[in-house]
Amino acid sequence: MTAKEIVKSFYDLDLAKAENAIDLVHKDCKLLWNSSNGFTSLDYDGIKNMLDGLRKAFLSFNYRVSHLLEDQNMITARYTIYVTSIERPEKEDALAHFISIWEVKDGKLYKGYEISQLADDSSESLNSYAEIKV
Repeated sequence: MTAKEIVKSFYDLDLAKAENAIDLVHKDCKLLWNSSNGFTSLDYDGIKNMLDGLRKAFLSFNYRVSHLLEDQNMITARYTIYVTSIERPEKEDALAHFISIWEVKDGKLYKGYEISQLADDSSESLNSYAEIKV
């Protein structure tokens, strides 16, 4: 698989149901994430713990990708995460908007750089993801 196909296969997963998502993450992975809550650095174990937490907190956790750009083994993605919480199983909500850059090594996500902000109710920001096909 190409680097783009590997990253796309991760973003195609429903992380609330995909127990094998960690299989796409390199053992030496490092994720550097700037969010509205501040800076977070996660290694393989931190990512595994986060994925385990998602499966406990959500009925669904899906990515809607608008852009997926490839430059050799570096992939840039723009997406919104949509979730269905256990507390509100009848409603899917936009959680956050992201731009991520992933380096792929040995067929796995190796080094990631992410920036995110919480989603708002703006129909323009949410609809912009529906207009673009990857």
